Amino acid sequence: MEYTTVTAAEIADAEGLDDWRFLLGALHATFAAETYTAAAQLVVAFTAAAERAVHHPDLDIRYPGRVHVVLTTHATGGLTTLDVDLAREFSAIAASADAVAEPHGAEALELALDTMDADAIRPFWAAVLGYREVGGNLVDPRRVGPRMWFQQMDEPRTERGRFHIDVTVPHDVAEARTEAALAAGGR
Repeated sequence: MEYTTVTAAEIADAEGLDDWRFLLGALHATFAAETYTAAAQLVVAFTAAAERAVHHPDLDIRYPGRVHVVLTTHATGGLTTLDVDLAREFSAIAASADAVAEPHGAEALELALDTMDADAIRPFWAAVLGYREVGGNLVDPRRVGPRMWFQQMDEPRTERGRFHIDVTVPHDVAEARTEAALAAGGR
């Protein structure tokens, strides 16, 4: 199969993707259904569309009736026109099922470890977490746990910890999220 890659900039300019946000190389959307059962029925409809497209997203259903979708083309490790087309179809399916998109709720979590020698410690963390290496990062093969990446340091830090958590949110909620974090005592 031939794939046509899509960039983040092209996603931002694309029509029909208002329900979706680009985070960490994937398209994310959350749809709120009236009930848990309605959310499960939405997942069934999404699954049928994915089967027709022969393109399979990650689908997550949560109480009381939320469905989270992550689209990426696994064969390329990035976004393609297949993702864009399926995102548009999912939005239409959700709208016809009276599910409400919650695009501002999208976020992705990463663990980061500052290190002087990522190559030396990456195998340890892969073994401990049961992850596999992809492009220098560690990923959960089940795509459930957060990605882990290694930040190369020029010299050791002693004044603060070497782990940090990266929370990635959509561009249109970043300022409000930052303001809330500062108001809660962040600096």
